[in-house]
Amino acid sequence: MKFLIIIPAHNEEDNLPFTLNSLQQQSCKEFKVVVVNDGSTDQTSEIIKKYTDLNTRFQTINLQKSAHQPGSKVVNAFKNGLKTQNLDEFDIICKFDADIILPENYLEKIQESFQNNPKYGLIGGLLYIEKNGEWVYEGNSNKHHVRGPMKAYRKECFMEIGGLRETLGWDNIDSILLQNLGWKEVVLPELQVKLIKVKGADYTVKESDYYGRYFYFLGLKRCLAYIASSKEAMKSKSIPFFFQIVKSYENCRSKKLELKITKDEQKAINDKRWEALKKKWLKI
Repeated sequence: MKFLIIIPAHNEEDNLPFTLNSLQQQSCKEFKVVVVNDGSTDQTSEIIKKYTDLNTRFQTINLQKSAHQPGSKVVNAFKNGLKTQNLDEFDIICKFDADIILPENYLEKIQESFQNNPKYGLIGGLLYIEKNGEWVYEGNSNKHHVRGPMKAYRKECFMEIGGLRETLGWDNIDSILLQNLGWKEVVLPELQVKLIKVKGADYTVKESDYYGRYFYFLGLKRCLAYIASSKEAMKSKSIPFFFQIVKSYENCRSKKLELKITKDEQKAINDKRWEALKKKWLKI
């Protein structure tokens, strides 16, 4: 099986070498990497050139400068890289971030899992961050969800869900849609991926706006959005935070901002959310 790996990169001069080095050291060599230089103003393009000059597995494209916002911009960059390739040549499509370090057997283990399990549609490892000189589990999501920086899709699954959506929440939308179509999302916990940069550091929206917009573009109906908002407020131990998130969500609703999902897909997402909530309530 051959991998197509798309890496969006915006001002990643400090992190990208670690990612590309870890790819060069992979035990599985059946891959092509396309680094999408998304309007970088630092030395990112020079770093990419060092790899493309020495290794034919590495390619690059350059995009115009764009605002770096969560969700839509990174998927736009990914899609621009994807459309430069003939997908008939590949079996696995990966969206990787430019600030991760993969274990040497990452691609090999992903490949083995896809080969041995025909219903696996999305596979990844677990993210680890550095704290006090040690790499510890990030813990921002449950251990059964493949996080955005290290997604590997079986091509048939990727095509069936219609690819990635240019919207906040894309990395949860894909998970719900593929499961709704009968595919499985699988995390291999032995694959520990190091995340160099803390997510959100370069976003230009404040946290409450982020969550409100996130719940809206995920397609959550009002009741589910309010439940999700209350959970975030409890984590922050802040009642005002709940109302700030809700205000952002309702602002999106009043403007009737375009969703990047169909009505049927929105229903599937809400049904899955309710199902997950019911399972939690039954355990309490």
